[in-house]
Amino acid sequence: MSDPVRFLNAFAQALGVMTLYPEGHPSRERAVDIAFGELEGITDPGGHPTFTFLDDEVVFGRERLRELKSWDWGRRLVAAGIQRLEFERKVSRDEFDGFLHEVLGRLVLSSVDTGEARQMRSLGIRFGAVGMEGHDRTDALEPASAAVTLELALGEEADTFRWMQGRVRSQGSVPFLEAEAVVRSLSVAMHGDSRMVLPLLKLKEFDQYTTTHSLNVAVLSMGLAESLGCSAVEVRAIGVAGLLHDIGKIRIPIEVLTKPGRLTDEERELMNRHPVDGARIIMQSDEDLGTAAIVAYEHHIMLNGGGYPRLHYGRECTMASRLVHVCDVYDALSTTRPYRDAWPSDKTMAYLAERAGTEFDPDLVAAFIRTLREGEAQVRVLTD
Repeated sequence: MSDPVRFLNAFAQALGVMTLYPEGHPSRERAVDIAFGELEGITDPGGHPTFTFLDDEVVFGRERLRELKSWDWGRRLVAAGIQRLEFERKVSRDEFDGFLHEVLGRLVLSSVDTGEARQMRSLGIRFGAVGMEGHDRTDALEPASAAVTLELALGEEADTFRWMQGRVRSQGSVPFLEAEAVVRSLSVAMHGDSRMVLPLLKLKEFDQYTTTHSLNVAVLSMGLAESLGCSAVEVRAIGVAGLLHDIGKIRIPIEVLTKPGRLTDEERELMNRHPVDGARIIMQSDEDLGTAAIVAYEHHIMLNGGGYPRLHYGRECTMASRLVHVCDVYDALSTTRPYRDAWPSDKTMAYLAERAGTEFDPDLVAAFIRTLREGEAQVRVLTD
């Protein structure tokens, strides 16, 4: 049985050898044979081998390959517009050789357009970028059917987030890799078209509100961050923060979360503790989640210092917190709750505009409204 690290090293070795020897040379053919043999031996619990290259990290499925941290070939692939390799089915040796030729072309030919995703449909191999750097790019893995891909992605990620909530309840810590995996999948769903798409889940049952709301806030936050020109790293960090902003609500009984009437003073106090609880949970989980912890703590604090938790001294919240606050309120008001109907989008945006400068950062509200109302992003509402 092979393992993903051995395969990637053999894969890189084959690409290197292919630049040195012509087709048919024994050294070249032997390197391709070794890489193909390693690929055949890989078993992936997710169904088919998928590799994602992000900054200095390499991820196999949802497992971070720590042996390949700061892997030079990972950076080369990302620079060539290849952030993901996905083998959808078992391929032949000839098919694998053809795939290597395609990848090599991206690596060594300056004429290759690395902004275009590639899908070798006949080979069952997909590769391309999981880009977050511009809504006018088409550098996500090209889907066979955009609608089907969106529904599949959000259905799977909703299940993953529910699993994460259970993990937090049982172990008291956030599984960092799973949180990043959810955000990566949302990013792919957002970039499967010629312009940015904001795939939002429509609530079916009130007891699933936290799951639906968290995924929606992650999507809206990434869309807004991207429209502001944030870097790919910043967009992903804000996406994780949006996903986890309400994680402290796992400590609130479901009957309080779904109560149709007015909360008692005790219930309101319990509800208002979720930012502090969420920040503590995240801080105990992973040092890479500093932004998420700050956002969890600050996302209910208003621009003028109101809201909760109360600050002991006046200060400005971080940009990420102010951004997630806008997206949080928009989705909350746009969703049917046990105690009120959903607001239409125009009414919700008017509310944001009215409170810009007091509760919300006016620049962020203006950018958010521009993104949704003026066509910078397309909104698709899906059913979870």
